[in-house]
Amino acid sequence: MTASAPESGSRGLFVTFEGGDGVGKTTQATLLQEWLTTAGRTVVRTREPGGTEVGVLVRDIVLHHRGEIAPRAEALLYAADRAHHIETFVRPALERGDVVIQDRYLDSSVAYQGAGRVLGSDEVRDLSLWATGGLLPDVTVLLDLDPSVARERLDADDKPFDRLESEKTAFHERVRAEFLALAAAEPDRFLVLDASRPAAELAEAVRERVTAALHPAA
Repeated sequence: MTASAPESGSRGLFVTFEGGDGVGKTTQATLLQEWLTTAGRTVVRTREPGGTEVGVLVRDIVLHHRGEIAPRAEALLYAADRAHHIETFVRPALERGDVVIQDRYLDSSVAYQGAGRVLGSDEVRDLSLWATGGLLPDVTVLLDLDPSVARERLDADDKPFDRLESEKTAFHERVRAEFLALAAAEPDRFLVLDASRPAAELAEAVRERVTAALHPAA
């Protein structure tokens, strides 16, 4: 299995990692980045919110603002960050032929604001698709884990919870169910993995899926 360098002029690959808080997205994104870089690919690593200077400001608002944020306003803030991020950062990287590895994208908004905040999954998805000009990832890795287990992992980190991490169990159960529903609806895009498995096993499964996307069958 190899991730050889791209042909001149080829479009890049857009890979996103999704799942609840504490499932191990950062670990798997890092392992994938290291593997692709070693194989000679140019990799761009980013996240939402927070992938641009504007995104850093939005991230501070939506995750760390102490006062209440109306659910619709929250969804719009995420969409605004996403529109700027895709236009100024992700699309240019893909056009250069880079592999973009991103922590969270529109599926998180559908799960967290659409289902978690009960704003409506279709409405939130349509908002993000409009904001990004319809850009969807080539591969979306969904790391699935029981919210109670994920909470134990977060507790072990001994860090203060952000606004979303602090939500009650029912909220996180709705988020998980929506992620799984999204994956079931788009099996060609999603790779669903049991996040309780060892990190090395998960990384191997991710590499296999990304390799197939980099070298599609004729």
